[in-house]
Amino acid sequence: MPMCTVKGQAGFRNLTWRALSFLASLALFVLIALSFSVLHPVYSQHRTKASASSSKTLSITTEPNAIVWLDEIRRGTTDAAGKMTLTKISSGRHTLRVRANGFKEATTPLLPGRRGNIAVKLVRTTDQAELTFQQAETAREQAKDDESRQKAAELYRSALTLRPAFPAAHVGLARVLMSLNDFSGALEEIDEARSTRPVYPEASAVEGRIYREDAFTDKAIASFRRAIREAHGFQPEAHVGLARILEEKSQYEEAAAEYELAIKQLSETEPVIYQLLGAVYEKLEKYKEAVAAYEKYLELAPNGSLSGAIRSIIDQLRRQAAGQQLLPG
Repeated sequence: MPMCTVKGQAGFRNLTWRALSFLASLALFVLIALSFSVLHPVYSQHRTKASASSSKTLSITTEPNAIVWLDEIRRGTTDAAGKMTLTKISSGRHTLRVRANGFKEATTPLLPGRRGNIAVKLVRTTDQAELTFQQAETAREQAKDDESRQKAAELYRSALTLRPAFPAAHVGLARVLMSLNDFSGALEEIDEARSTRPVYPEASAVEGRIYREDAFTDKAIASFRRAIREAHGFQPEAHVGLARILEEKSQYEEAAAEYELAIKQLSETEPVIYQLLGAVYEKLEKYKEAVAAYEKYLELAPNGSLSGAIRSIIDQLRRQAAGQQLLPG
């Protein structure tokens, strides 16, 4: 193999791992949220199925700057007029959840076929536990250093003082403590969350992330798989977490499958997972598939933090893919 090709491949790997290091610092989730149960023989099949079943839209009208979740996947916030349009909604049952600061959170079941315009009326609340929890959530999302994370943690603790049985506040506090590298404290909060809500997919997914950060790989895998079971398969944060562990164990085919599930479930709301998927395909030397995944990232996030690095490797990946086609079968 020519030395320049070897150096080029090494450069790609370095770029990819730098990107992964950046992603590891993101609080999705992906988590997905992280988030984070979203392309190429298997990749294209998933995209085709998703496109066939996700052609409808849903228009939400509620309070301005309200956070909107669909099936526990955060889909964004409403605009200054309180409006938001969700695309690629499948035809089955769904659950819509809306939260705005100062208002009581509302959850609305959506029966199959219900689409079009939906008005969600939020009622103002004087519940101090709920109001403090909302402040804590905002503080956690906006935190940029340990000092601001500590402030978010204190707000969660204040909410829990007001309402000890508050599973969502325990999970939020666990996320903050994990970002502060207080893994034992974070696990204690997960246990508290489960004491009042034994089946809690998000708590299991966060537990998996804590174990992964603390290098307890087997426990992390068990937690991610439990989260997926508890959510009946629909838990993108757990799929991404499991994929990253499988990738670290060089189980690239299995990792790609998990990333694909997360992409499908997140309805393309987390472009960064396409970058992760492209990196796995690159390791598998499936260069066409890697290019397709990277291009999808650029389509969804043309000015994303990884766009420059990704553009710099796509051309050479295409040359490598062309070289594969010229090799004798």
